[in-house]
Amino acid sequence: MKKEENDKRIAYLKGIVSRLPDKPGSYQFYDENKVIIYVGKAKSLKSRVSSYFHSEVDRYKTKVLVSKIHDISYTVVNTEEDALLLENNLIKKYNPKYNVLLKDGKTYPSICITNEMFPRIFKTRTIDKKYGTFYGPYSHSGTMNAIIELIKKLYHPRTCRFPITKDGIEQGKYKACLEYHIKNCGAPCIGKQSFESYLKNIAQAKEILKGNTRTVLKDMREEMERLSQELRFEEAEEIKRKYILISNFVSKSEVVSHTIDNVDVFSITSDGQTAFINYIHVSNGSINQSFTFEYKKKLDETDEELLLLGIIEMRERFKSDSKEIIVPFGINTSLDGITITVPLRGDKKTLLDLSVMNGRQYRFDRLKQAEKLNPEQKAVRLMKEIQESLKLPEMPCHIECFDNSNISGTDAVAACVVFKMLKPSKKDYRKYNIKTVAGPDDYASMKEVVRRRYTRLTEECLPLPDLIITDGGKGQMEVVREVVEDELHLSIPIAGLAKDDRHRTNELLYGFPPMVVGMKTSSELFRLLTHIQDEVHRFAITFHRDKRSKHALHSELDDIKGIGPKTKTQLMAKLKTVKRIKESDLHTLSEIVGPSKADIIHKHFNEKREK
Repeated sequence: MKKEENDKRIAYLKGIVSRLPDKPGSYQFYDENKVIIYVGKAKSLKSRVSSYFHSEVDRYKTKVLVSKIHDISYTVVNTEEDALLLENNLIKKYNPKYNVLLKDGKTYPSICITNEMFPRIFKTRTIDKKYGTFYGPYSHSGTMNAIIELIKKLYHPRTCRFPITKDGIEQGKYKACLEYHIKNCGAPCIGKQSFESYLKNIAQAKEILKGNTRTVLKDMREEMERLSQELRFEEAEEIKRKYILISNFVSKSEVVSHTIDNVDVFSITSDGQTAFINYIHVSNGSINQSFTFEYKKKLDETDEELLLLGIIEMRERFKSDSKEIIVPFGINTSLDGITITVPLRGDKKTLLDLSVMNGRQYRFDRLKQAEKLNPEQKAVRLMKEIQESLKLPEMPCHIECFDNSNISGTDAVAACVVFKMLKPSKKDYRKYNIKTVAGPDDYASMKEVVRRRYTRLTEECLPLPDLIITDGGKGQMEVVREVVEDELHLSIPIAGLAKDDRHRTNELLYGFPPMVVGMKTSSELFRLLTHIQDEVHRFAITFHRDKRSKHALHSELDDIKGIGPKTKTQLMAKLKTVKRIKESDLHTLSEIVGPSKADIIHKHFNEKREK
């Protein structure tokens, strides 16, 4: 491959990596023939995949792998355990060239509850649904063993393989085994435990295996506390170990479910111009395909029309023969021999949610790619979001934010930062020394600064902002409104960013009276607004520190007319302190700075002493 082609390939791959989410999932590398050559898992897709393209990678095998990569795809999941299970499924399906070979082809173990009259509970790697109900699989055997151990301790299911029947019990065909005598079994085979009681225990065990462990965990916590109070710490520690393992088990796997087989899952995420349809195929309870496709809208196609088109096209492309299709909403059509399901709960709803998450993530990645090529597109999108969230009459292309800074009222200053098209316009930043306020009065200081700012803009016929943001809550918003609307009669929307008890920004306020705007603090838009807030805070603090520093460094030598920095440096170098300069005679000063300057300095300090 020529150097230019290789550079282009690496640039393309790094572009994909830069858009990867910081979420757990499985990633797939493709060669030039679109064949999967490597499948991996990651707690953070972005961090893991980017590590392959670091310049300091020195492992020969990794370099060979990277040289073969021509494309990257990924599937997002919610937990690291699901990423591990998904990786296992995909490796078995595609057998990629650069993955470690599975020596025995075994899958992760599961737990089986048999269909017998008195069901047994045991771990197995063989899945055959005619024998019973299967739960799992489990990527961590310690968790699985803890579940089985807990169930045995709580419910004492039988471990023998006798085909126990009701007639056999009545005729006394069976004898109690050692497990009964050591109290590990209730001996239903000899009638010591009733059929109804045994099935009730099995039903409760199934709830634990489904992840409904809240009651069990509550009981275990109470027992831990009781044992601790009785100073039986070793027993409490043993229960704690099981408690932690059971807590880890509670998060049920989304990528594997033995109750689902040969099913297609479709979801759609769309905007005005584009639709993204995600397709997941589930076979033998495992996800083995996940792809997202982009459709450009030509007319005003509905989501239902596009989803139906995507279902037909993708099933044909991937040669799917699934007899059930899971979708997010009803489709007004019928497909021969195929059941269309809109799940509201359960494993199928979990798979649908996973498909929706992947479709949205793909759309977000495409949006990030477009915004990298055209940065203004991102700014316009976010400004529209602000406009819609606050119901502003116009897009806020010009935003101004204010903040005060002082220590107990001394060196009081304020600052105004300006953002145009959501970028800082530093030439328009302004610093203000507070002139009319005595003492630490933030509200009065804000009033003075806002009044000075917009009076000047109005007098000079300069453009006013589309939005004012105050670094504070309702009080700051009100004093700004009093000046802007009541005094200056200007119509400028005013928002506020309020902080919680820990001094963290947690609310966006708007309106009169101010109301909280519903917005997630983790959203991109909220992070942008807090960035503006942080910028004005930084600008105000920097100005305040500079002002304090000037006061701190000021000395009596600065008040002597005709004495410049060079002369002050000469004096301090020789005499070290201002006190010694004051006490020096004319002859000593003349030897350092000359007679004329010595005379000025000597007279200045003598006049002060006489006063």
